[in-house]
Amino acid sequence: MEETIIKVDQLSHRYSIQWAVKDISFEIPRRGIYGLLGSNGAGKSTLMNIICGVLKQTQGTVLVKGIDTREEPRAAKRHIGFLPQQPPLYKDLTVEEYLAYAADLHLMSSDSIPGAIDEVLELCQIAHFRKRLLKNLSGGYQQRVGIAQAIIHKPDIVILDEPTNGLDPNQIQEIRHLIKDIAEERTVILSTHILTEVQATCDHILMIERGKLVFMGTVDEFDNYIVPNALLVTFKNAPSAEVLNGLAGVSGVESLGEGRFRVRYSDPQEATEEIVAESSRNRWKLLEIQQEKSSLDSIFAELSQKAHV
Repeated sequence: MEETIIKVDQLSHRYSIQWAVKDISFEIPRRGIYGLLGSNGAGKSTLMNIICGVLKQTQGTVLVKGIDTREEPRAAKRHIGFLPQQPPLYKDLTVEEYLAYAADLHLMSSDSIPGAIDEVLELCQIAHFRKRLLKNLSGGYQQRVGIAQAIIHKPDIVILDEPTNGLDPNQIQEIRHLIKDIAEERTVILSTHILTEVQATCDHILMIERGKLVFMGTVDEFDNYIVPNALLVTFKNAPSAEVLNGLAGVSGVESLGEGRFRVRYSDPQEATEEIVAESSRNRWKLLEIQQEKSSLDSIFAELSQKAHV
């Protein structure tokens, strides 16, 4: 039977009188890239800090590969690599010196550290900077060093808090590729409030809002969470929106310009058949008709609303 990598049960944490996370339960059963999605202040960092053992929860249990993080924190942490939102870099050290220091903090044996440094320098494509001071690296390369320290001890789980925050588009693409390379051998949890980041990088999504888990599933399941209720239609000789709105099964029409319309429906089959038939009868020359998928933004808004109830 496959071992559950992370199990969170009835997890809650309170700062003073404010609950940051409340009654969160989920399991991560296998490898892959899991996107922890939520708006700023939703509770993502609190959840990650608890899983990593940086913060002790008010209530509930976290098991990392079957180990209770509260009862055996040191044993649990051996399986975890963590990159906080602000990489914990000592910028007066060289890249090599810093990674040796990080490896020592992870209680690696002294004879294994040089080989481990060489391995992560190569994987993160920073070997040519090994003798350079961290303060002389760009933001993108500092982020790579931060990721390198998170994986140097070969953890089973790598947790990255907003790893592309503040990077330019080219650097973002490079970090995404690096994360996918890391995920070939490990479970990666990636925190972000950016929907496109999840879509581009992750296999699975956990969405947290106002401290509550409001969704867990694949990216495709997330994308199809809201049932589509509109057709995108394009005509060469387009009728008016008023004419389309009068067709059977149609509940509303929005003109998008250049012969394109968003047609909302009460009955998809009836609306589709009526549009096709009327186009043929009136020579509107139907060029395209397709069901519109809900955008990630609309799904995000819909799920966020759940947490406000």
